[in-house]
Amino acid sequence: MTDTLPLPAVRGTLTPFRPLADLTWLRVGGPAEWLFQPADVEDLSDFLAALPPAIAVFPIGVGSNLIVRDGGIPGVVIRLGRGFNGIETGDRTVRAGAAALDAHVARKAAAEGLDLTFLRTIPGSIGGAVRMNAGCYGTYVADRFVSAEAILRNGDRVVLGREALAFGYRETFLPEGAVIVSATFRAPSGDPAALEALMAEQVARRDASQPVKERTAGSTFRNPSGASSTGRADDSHDMKAWKLIDDAGMRGARRGGAEMSPKHANFLINAGGATAADLEGLGEEVRNKVFQSSGLWLEWEIMRVGTPAGN
Repeated sequence: MTDTLPLPAVRGTLTPFRPLADLTWLRVGGPAEWLFQPADVEDLSDFLAALPPAIAVFPIGVGSNLIVRDGGIPGVVIRLGRGFNGIETGDRTVRAGAAALDAHVARKAAAEGLDLTFLRTIPGSIGGAVRMNAGCYGTYVADRFVSAEAILRNGDRVVLGREALAFGYRETFLPEGAVIVSATFRAPSGDPAALEALMAEQVARRDASQPVKERTAGSTFRNPSGASSTGRADDSHDMKAWKLIDDAGMRGARRGGAEMSPKHANFLINAGGATAADLEGLGEEVRNKVFQSSGLWLEWEIMRVGTPAGN
C-alpha cells in the first residue's frame, strides 16, 4: 500500500494508514490505506464521484461482524459517523441513519410505541443490519424493511427498495462500492412498556447464553440451510452451527490468541493477543473438523476483508 493515491478534497476527515484494529470488536487487523469519515451525505457523494474508478472503496460500520486481515485494507475505507446516526419516527415508520446502533433504534422505536424489538440484541449499526439482513428471535430486517438510501460508487444518490436488495439468509445484493446511508422500516404498533419489558427479557436471554463480555464478532458461521425469499433459515436443533461445532469437538478450541468460546461454540473470540491470522485460521480449522464430522461445510457469517500480513 502507498500514500500517493490521487484523492479528492473533502470536508470530512481523510487519514492515511489509519489502524483499524481499534475500530473492530475483535481488535485485530492492519491499517486502511486511507480512512474517509465524511461530513455528510453530500460530502460522501462528491468524494465518490471524484474518486478514480480504479480505487477500491470498502464501507465499514462499527466493526461488529468483521475480521480485518493483518496486512490491512488497500484503497479507501469509508466509516460513517455523527452525521449519519439520526433516528426519526413517523406513522408506523422509523427512519434511521446507517451509523445508528441497532440497539438504539430498537429502544427509540419502542419509546414511540413501535416494535423493532428484534434489533435490540443485534450487535452493530443499521447499515450493516440491512447489508446482512440481520435477524433475531424469528424476525429479520427483510420483514420490516421499506427502503434504503445509498450512494453508489459513481456518487449517484439512489433509493433501493426490497426488490433491488434481493434479501436472502444473512445477505442482500448491494452494488459494488455502494454505501448505505439510511434505511426506513415499517413497524407494528405496541405498548411502550411492554416493548421495553420484552427487550429486557431478550437481553437477559442473550447475556445468559453468549460471551457478551469477550471480544467477539457475533455468530461466526451461518446455520446450514438453503436461502429463501424471506431470508429465513432452518431453525431445527440439529442444523444449528453451534451444535455441529460442538459435535466436532471444537468448543473451546484454540489457535494462538483465538478461541472458540466455551460458553457458545459458534462464537470466535480474541482471548488475548490474537492476530487476524489466528482467528481466521481457527475458523478454517473448525470448518474442516465440522466437515469431517458431519459432511457439511459451514459458511462464514463474519466478513473477512483485506490482505494477510506481508502482502
